[in-house]
Amino acid sequence: MDYATPNANALKDEEEEATTPTTVSSITSKTADLRQAATEKARIAAQGVQNKATQIKHAAGEKAQQFRSYAGDKASALKEEAGNKATEVKQAASEKYEQSKAKAKDAHASSEDYVREHPTKCVLGAFGVGLLIGLLARRR
Repeated sequence: MDYATPNANALKDEEEEATTPTTVSSITSKTADLRQAATEKARIAAQGVQNKATQIKHAAGEKAQQFRSYAGDKASALKEEAGNKATEVKQAASEKYEQSKAKAKDAHASSEDYVREHPTKCVLGAFGVGLLIGLLARRR
């Protein structure tokens, strides 16, 4: 094994070769090539991201349209169901009104018949109620 110091002239020759104009221009051209390659890759990556964003935007638009359609269908169904329920309630209320009206007519007719059959009781009852109301009104 030789532990001798390297040849100083050999080191100077290597330094001169590294700083020669040919080497500097090749480094400059390689740097420009690397810069151009990096720029191209960045452009391709940006284009890919832009394409993906466009796809996501399109998918979101389709989903929004599907949601609008679904919501419109549900709203129409609810509107129709509410209309049906309103019609049912209206019919039930109308039936109850007619039943109440018939009961009131029956009560009126039966009270009229009672007054015709028992006129004395009715006149005395009306007199008693009138007297009671008069006494109550006079106290106040």
